[in-house]
Amino acid sequence: MTEKTFEGRVAVVTGASRGIGYYTAKALAAKGAHIIAVARTVGGLEELDDEIQKAGGSATLVPFDLKDFDAIDRLGAAIYERWKKLDILIGNAGILGPTSPIGHVEPKKFDEVIAVNVTANYRLIRSLDPLLRQSDAGRAVFLSSGAAHKCKAYWGPYSISKAALEAMVRTYVNETRKTNVKSMLVNPGPLRTAMRARAMPGEDPQTLAHPDTLVEPLLRFAAANSEYNGQLYDHPSGEVRDFVQVSS
Repeated sequence: MTEKTFEGRVAVVTGASRGIGYYTAKALAAKGAHIIAVARTVGGLEELDDEIQKAGGSATLVPFDLKDFDAIDRLGAAIYERWKKLDILIGNAGILGPTSPIGHVEPKKFDEVIAVNVTANYRLIRSLDPLLRQSDAGRAVFLSSGAAHKCKAYWGPYSISKAALEAMVRTYVNETRKTNVKSMLVNPGPLRTAMRARAMPGEDPQTLAHPDTLVEPLLRFAAANSEYNGQLYDHPSGEVRDFVQVSS
C-alpha cells in the first residue's frame, strides 16, 4: 500500500494532461494529495482523473489555456473559496517555441513563448502566493531547463524564457524567506516527452529516460518537511546546485 505522505495536501499541477505533469499528479494523488489539474487538453485531464480515481485519489480538473490570465485569477479565488490555502504548486507547463535565428522569429511566436513560460508563472505566483502563505508548508516547484544556461544558437525564445523564469523564481524565494513558503527550480534534462520529440525529431525516444523518473525528486521538493529552497535540481546529474550570488 502506498504511504499517504501527502494526505490532506492540496496541489496545483500545470501541464497535467501528459508527460511530467501527468505522472507527478498521479504520484501526488496516490500519496493522498488532492490534485487541481490544469491543462488545455480535456481528454488528457479526464484520463488522468480516471487513473487517480482508480488508485483511490481525488482531483479537480481545470481545463484552460495558461495564456488566459484572468482564468488564473479565477483559479486562485476558487481555491480560496473551497480550501482557504494551497500547499503545493508544480509549475510544469511550458512550450518550446520556434527554433531559428532570433532575428527570424516572428514577434507573435516570441510573445507566446514568454506568455506561457514566464508570464503565466508570474500570474500563478501572483494569484496563488497568498494561498501558499496560508499553508503550514507551502511548496512551489518550477520546471526550468539547461537551455537557460547553455544559450544554444537557434533556441533563443526558449532559452530566454527559462532564464527569465529562473530569475523570477529566485526573486520570489528572496521575498518569501521569512515565511513557510519554499521554492525550487528543476532542470529535467532530456526525457521522453512530446516537447523533446519536437525539439529533436531525429532522436530515438527509447534512448531517453521516462518522464516518471523525475517524479521522486519533484515530490521530495514538494514535501512539507523539505528544507530545499532557492536552488536548482539538475536531474541528469542528480545534483542540487546553489546559484552564484553576485554582490550588489
